[in-house]
Amino acid sequence: MFRRSTRTDESTLTDFAAAYAEGAVTVDVREPAEYADGHVPNAQNIPLDDLGVQASQLASDVQGDPVYVICASGNRSKAGAALLARAGVDARSVAGGTAAWTRAGHPVVTGSRPA
Repeated sequence: MFRRSTRTDESTLTDFAAAYAEGAVTVDVREPAEYADGHVPNAQNIPLDDLGVQASQLASDVQGDPVYVICASGNRSKAGAALLARAGVDARSVAGGTAAWTRAGHPVVTGSRPA
């Protein structure tokens, strides 16, 4: 059984970049076509509509580690982080999303695979 959490922090891009560099789990909640057009390397694509079905498994997989939820601009990631928090995940929405990540000069990859 996993612990319940209400933590749905919003992470700054700077904090996310530091966590990412240390191997943080990143979930991209955009639709597959959006993800394929460009995403944070190693981000797992779980569209927001599918996240509820996979939340319990994700909670089990991360075992209490924070999960950074990202989308295009930060709106869907807030909803995704809240959903994951209800499933017991320490979820953090990335402020500004993939657009801010790209504008800051961080790498993106294309295609349907995480890396």
